[in-house]
Amino acid sequence: MNTSLKTIACALVVSFSTQSSATPTTFVHLFEWNWQDIATECETYLGPKGYAAVQVSPPNEHITANQWWARYQPVSYVLQSRGGNRAQFIDMVQRCDSAGVDIYVDAVINHMAAGSGNGTAGSSFGAKQYPIFSPQDFHTTCTINNYSDRGQVQNCELVGLADLDTDAPYVQDTIAAYLSDLTNIGVKGFRLDAAKHMPSADISGILSKVSGTPLIFQEVIDQGGEAVSASEYASNGLVTEFKYSVEIGNTFRNGKLAWLSNFGEGWGFMPSYQAVVFVDNHDNQRGHGGGGNVITFEDGRLYDLANVFMLAYPYGYPKVMSSFDFHSNTDAGAPNVSVHNNGNLECFGQNWKCEHRWSYIAGAVDFRNNTNDDFSLSDWWDNGANQIAFGRSSSGFVAINKESYQLSASVPTSMAPGQYCNVLKGQLAGDAQSCSGDVITVQNDGTINLNVLPFDAIAIHHNGKITDSAPTQNRQRTVIFIKAQTQNGQDMFVRGGIDHAYASSQLGKACTAENYQCAIPITHNNLRNTTTAVWKQSEQYLDWYGAESAQNATSEGTAMDWTTNLWPASYGPLKTVVNDGFGQEVLNEWGEHYWMLDVQMDCSKTVNGWFELKAYVKNGQGFESDVQQTGTPYPSSNHFAQCGKINQFDFNSSTAYIEPF
Repeated sequence: MNTSLKTIACALVVSFSTQSSATPTTFVHLFEWNWQDIATECETYLGPKGYAAVQVSPPNEHITANQWWARYQPVSYVLQSRGGNRAQFIDMVQRCDSAGVDIYVDAVINHMAAGSGNGTAGSSFGAKQYPIFSPQDFHTTCTINNYSDRGQVQNCELVGLADLDTDAPYVQDTIAAYLSDLTNIGVKGFRLDAAKHMPSADISGILSKVSGTPLIFQEVIDQGGEAVSASEYASNGLVTEFKYSVEIGNTFRNGKLAWLSNFGEGWGFMPSYQAVVFVDNHDNQRGHGGGGNVITFEDGRLYDLANVFMLAYPYGYPKVMSSFDFHSNTDAGAPNVSVHNNGNLECFGQNWKCEHRWSYIAGAVDFRNNTNDDFSLSDWWDNGANQIAFGRSSSGFVAINKESYQLSASVPTSMAPGQYCNVLKGQLAGDAQSCSGDVITVQNDGTINLNVLPFDAIAIHHNGKITDSAPTQNRQRTVIFIKAQTQNGQDMFVRGGIDHAYASSQLGKACTAENYQCAIPITHNNLRNTTTAVWKQSEQYLDWYGAESAQNATSEGTAMDWTTNLWPASYGPLKTVVNDGFGQEVLNEWGEHYWMLDVQMDCSKTVNGWFELKAYVKNGQGFESDVQQTGTPYPSSNHFAQCGKINQFDFNSSTAYIEPF
């Protein structure tokens, strides 16, 4: 294990590139997050990552209950809720605004709380009597039992909640005053909860009295066949397209991705410019509110892929869901621990799920931000089933593989030739010379030779192009694993290239006179591990000579990163190579203590694809013992690896295992 693993495991290391320089195009619902956590998230992640806005839970006084839906039972419009008080709310809005992130409030204006009791600000209520409303401000009590009856849907009580007479002037004025108070604070938009249960004209009347020009999106569950349709509300603002969530769920679970080539209007959805879309939301992930065969965080990589599609495909204004684990209890309220808990990020475990931080989803947001300049579909390709690829003209290209076997195909694109960062797994360095993850090559004729693993995806965009001045057309991703159980204070390096004597006698290269004749040009794919990144910066070669002139002088060659196939719980919060630069790694098939090198390598500088290497343990054994590997292109006491493949060795052992990606 590397020298600083325990230290690194206690801190979240976030590396930002130029992601936020593009115009933000996506918002996130931080469901049930408190105001202080949201403010911190805006500053530390959402702003730098290029999220446009946050939908926050209702900020007004509500009933005192632990269930999540307590927030949807208003008692008054006082800004005192489970999320925090008025001062904390204002602080959040201001801090998020400074970070370039807007706040959208989930506004519950169709109804008030059921029953009687006291609210979160201490207000008492009951019998249609609230601090701001009296019985005459409500519709006559009745029950919705027929959604084909417009009168019932819009004038009766939704699940027993006192239904406001939103046509009445006093009611409209009171609601408008609440919304205006929020816009004056700096709120930039509103989700209008249960909009279908209010006539569109009533909403229009309320909005006409609201200060400013907030973005409006209305919750209208319209699956067809009901008295109230989503199209009725388009004049007021955007509308939630629930058919999108249902159909993307049906297709990714049971259908064929090849069907999606005309997704959107071609499937009978509302026009793109009117639609708010999502894979799931807080209701339907629990089987409520237009639920169906919905994909959620519980579906793991399938959820990643569905979100990648949503964010890459040019339709609608997308919303990313950020949930908490409700452990099958669909009424359960939020975890009793803060997301930002005294410096610890309580994400990805049994509490907060933080899907917006998942590498594939955050990377797909980056893709959308950087392809929004060409909101069109191009270069569609599919295998007739569950492998698809498509472009956004010359701005970007994405491929998704929902098959149990690798996607291997040469597909045309409209991208400029060159090497690009796969933004789902890495970020372009600030100097644009390297990528922290996979590198995808667009050939001179615009094609990409796709090699996408099962249930995986790639996404590249024009602002993620690597500008390395070195020739790149022959570079291929090359991975080396070496098994060695080291001690704290030890790190592993590797040296390698071509043997000097062989190069002299067989290749005519005088490596002793010009050292780099026998070195192999590389570009690191992983710069996320703060310990090893120091040694990887400015390194250009896998060579025999230790630190290069521009490399950190303490380097003993080319640094490797500690990995495992399964992160032990005893090590603390999960660390992964894709997020942290070390830890759990999908390519590691073997177990703990497999040190990994992941680079783009110039295969033209190898011997018919082969090169030598020897491992070195810093503050330990030093160089490993000589080995005698079989099947090599020439005799050597070192390991032989193949460029463009996954190579696995044991420290001090002659065994070798080599496989394609």
